[in-house]
Amino acid sequence: MKLARSIQACGKPEMGCVLTIGNFDGVHRGHREVVRGLVERSRKMGLPAILMTFFPTPQEYFRAEEAAPRLTSLTTRYLYLKDSGIDTLIALPFNRSLAQTSAEDFILEYIVEGLNTRFLMAGHDFRFGSRRRGDYAMLKSFGLDHGFELTRCTTVEEAGGRISSTRIRQALNDGDLKLAERLLGRRYEIIGRVQHGDQRGRRWGFPTLNLPFMHKPPMFGVFAVRVDIDAQMHEGVANLGARPTVDGERILLEVHLFDFSQEVYGRRVRVEFIQKIRDEQRFDSFDALKQQIAEDCKTAQLIHKSG
Repeated sequence: MKLARSIQACGKPEMGCVLTIGNFDGVHRGHREVVRGLVERSRKMGLPAILMTFFPTPQEYFRAEEAAPRLTSLTTRYLYLKDSGIDTLIALPFNRSLAQTSAEDFILEYIVEGLNTRFLMAGHDFRFGSRRRGDYAMLKSFGLDHGFELTRCTTVEEAGGRISSTRIRQALNDGDLKLAERLLGRRYEIIGRVQHGDQRGRRWGFPTLNLPFMHKPPMFGVFAVRVDIDAQMHEGVANLGARPTVDGERILLEVHLFDFSQEVYGRRVRVEFIQKIRDEQRFDSFDALKQQIAEDCKTAQLIHKSG
């Protein structure tokens, strides 16, 4: 699957394309059903399947710190989609220019002229263009005039409601990792590269793999986790948050693996969240924090043993 950062980098498909547009944050079961339908249609029409997304998301651009937490980075979205049958993932930078583009101009410049779209799948609540004026009805009208077919994306329901990124964020925030797993179709996980930390955990006897965050996570706390390193699974315990006892500012995922001593700096790892142990909290001393970490390790080991 090709990754393009602009319409120009994608290249205009001579015979046209099959297109869908959205944030696809989380690449959950509902998203995967959309992708399945898109790829199926592209094969029937003999045209490339293109998925357009945005980075940052429009909400992150307009609301900054007040934006909803992100479930997945762009890299993670790419990894989830790369074997789906999608031919090109277009990740458009959502900037001032795009934010000020009218809905009509967006259709003409990106969907019609830019990608020569012949078939478009749009979500039931898809809004676009300056002041979010664009909607399904506008797409339908332009499709009739410019020769592209339009259909609504299929919705998938689970546990009494529509699967959505918003619902998954709420489940994670509530500590309901089982519901999040049902909605995602897999356990919630974070994929990233291990970086050097301050070595405090190593000095205390609890060395950690450190994955820094450039955005707000959908949940905070201490968790039992499993970590995939080069296709080998390792059990451990993790703290996801701002470490209030240490500095309380920088958001970090710190993972302590049991019976593990390898150096993996710079390696990409996948951290799978099994069960929440407790909320993140501030301790009066480092000794109290070290004692709690030891207790968290024991709790996590019991969770892993229970299956």
